[in-house]
Amino acid sequence: MTLLKRLFLIALFFIVIGAGVLGYGYYYLSQPFGSAHQNEALVFEFPKGKHARYVIEEITEYYSLDKSVLNNTQLSYGFSRLLGGVSHLRAGVYEIKPTHNWFDVWRKLANGDELQFSVTLVEGHTLEQWLLKLNEATYLTGNAKAAADTLRAELGASYDSLEGLLLPETYTYRAYSSAESILRDAYESMQRTLAEVWSERSDDCPVDSPYELLVLASIIEKETGIAGERSLVASVFANRLAIGMRLQSDPTTIYGVENFDGNLTRAHLREKTAYNTYRINGLPPTPIAMPSRASLEAAANPDESPYYYFVADDTGGHVFSKTLEEHNKAVRRYQLNKE
Repeated sequence: MTLLKRLFLIALFFIVIGAGVLGYGYYYLSQPFGSAHQNEALVFEFPKGKHARYVIEEITEYYSLDKSVLNNTQLSYGFSRLLGGVSHLRAGVYEIKPTHNWFDVWRKLANGDELQFSVTLVEGHTLEQWLLKLNEATYLTGNAKAAADTLRAELGASYDSLEGLLLPETYTYRAYSSAESILRDAYESMQRTLAEVWSERSDDCPVDSPYELLVLASIIEKETGIAGERSLVASVFANRLAIGMRLQSDPTTIYGVENFDGNLTRAHLREKTAYNTYRINGLPPTPIAMPSRASLEAAANPDESPYYYFVADDTGGHVFSKTLEEHNKAVRRYQLNKE
């Protein structure tokens, strides 16, 4: 055998061995970590300054890979360096599912494909309730009350409070985002929504400014949770405002009661506060909750109706009345349980 042929065979041998190693490495890195029915996803933080070995150790321990076919962290690291691309990994909080493999992991960390968290800010809730929710949100930083104060101060003297100025919806964020960033997103979303709804208001819209629309929409939001009733409730308030009749809304009165315990009394209704619409004319000075787009649209486009009264019935909806006499009968039937 000539020297040239011998060298060729040696080279071919190493090529075959190398291809086999690469093939096994690809197979090794492409195996899922576990069964989706046996394990929950791993949520872990990859801090700045940490090495790829840290990732391997976290995942190996969580999915008990030392008890499965993937039983060697050194092998995992070696193959990952060779085939997986473990350089330039981005710090962050990531979710690794049982169906993922090492290729998925390195791709996620290289792209910064962090886990997205979310917080749902509910329509009809008050600013105070929202701030409590934000302070409890996972991986959200900063004090929500301080953030709200900062944002309100930036808005100047136009608003005494952020009440009603934030759009209810689900907001997504990355780990260690600030509560202030969520509040700013909610404020900007409401500004866009309010401008759109205001531009599409009907001639029957009973208020004179976008802010008054927020106030009225917040009352509608608190009065009914039934989508099909919003425009009819809006019509009652529009009819009352048109003739200078007081709104007489329990939710506004409750908003003005300090430390309300859930029991609205006659004394509350007699007390003159800025929010007691049994005692004041027109709208209260600010919204009383965060209104949804649906309530804004109802306030901007109320139904045409002959109604000036409504009372809750026993189905979760309301009975609407044209006259006080009809209304009193409905109250006796549905609130006082008298026919």
